Amino acid sequence: MRQRPPLTPLVGALPSTVPFVGPEAQERDRGRPFRARIGANESSFGPSPRVIARMESVARDQWMYCDPDNYDLKQAAARHLGVGTENVVVGEGIDGLLSLVARMYAAPGDAVVTSLGAYPTFNFHIAGVGGRLVTVPYESDRESLDGLLAAVRKDKAPLVYLSNPDNPMGSWWEANELIRFIEALPETTMLVLDEAYGELGPSALPPIDISRPNVIRMRTFSKAYGLAGIRCGYAVAEAQVIRDFEKIRNHYGVSRMAQIAGVEALADQDYLRSVVARVAAGRRRIAGIAEANGLKPLPSATNFVTIDCGDDGAFALKVLQGLLSRDVFIRKPMVPVLDRCIRVSVGLDHELDIFAEELPGALAAARGN
Repeated sequence: MRQRPPLTPLVGALPSTVPFVGPEAQERDRGRPFRARIGANESSFGPSPRVIARMESVARDQWMYCDPDNYDLKQAAARHLGVGTENVVVGEGIDGLLSLVARMYAAPGDAVVTSLGAYPTFNFHIAGVGGRLVTVPYESDRESLDGLLAAVRKDKAPLVYLSNPDNPMGSWWEANELIRFIEALPETTMLVLDEAYGELGPSALPPIDISRPNVIRMRTFSKAYGLAGIRCGYAVAEAQVIRDFEKIRNHYGVSRMAQIAGVEALADQDYLRSVVARVAAGRRRIAGIAEANGLKPLPSATNFVTIDCGDDGAFALKVLQGLLSRDVFIRKPMVPVLDRCIRVSVGLDHELDIFAEELPGALAAARGN
């Protein structure tokens, strides 16, 4: 038996887990595709025709490396938000940027505050640098601003994570409440404000204040812009914070195609507005399907609707499994209290038709009928 080089003690102690099992892996295990892919909060509407045309026109240019400065995309994002290019950093989606934030602000053993049941990739990256997660329960299906603030103060946490609008519940805080929370944070605590769904719930977005050095705002092209497959996002912050990102980011991490697509997506705000309207209509339809089956849809400012199944987590899991067996891909929260729900992404009309057709059977099976 040959020996292998040892891992670092930190990595060696980590569990062999990943935050998500993708629908592709599930399809391979099942031996057949899903008929409705409405579980990953992608935009089935896709990118704008303008973006598609531009991507097609530059397909032959992909032999070249990307611009390591992300210059054009930084310019476009800065113009879009009314900040300087020195206030923008581009990364491999919000997930890639969260990895950098973990390395920048969480030393081994540091307390890092997040909500219990919030986006798991953040936790994954904190574990990877040896941080100590401090989790705060949701209150009334929303991340608790007061609870997060109390935990930050109690543990003197250098880092706190908040998604607004929220995944997995679809809930949100209005901008004025976020401003109150930001102003109450200790100056020594960095807030990561994940605004992946911000375009779909604009009242949740406070004005950007790049003079405040302890707030990082993160945006993505994966949701409303319909470009989840290109893995591209950006962060906005005070200039020194952005310079600190530059010390450790992967300078060739965002492909040439992703940079070009991002520029075109930001330029086509008319298409974005049309998607926001279609998502709102889709949320209403999902809510109607839930209510027609005796379930309770929760208010949402995202491109999904979280549905209270009216029982415990074990029952909701049976509903999810029943839908999966009927070729409908959805997901659900997994922590107690939140786990009574399933989560359904807005999809194309035919996908929601399938969901409407299959939900009664999944509920009946879950109830043992």
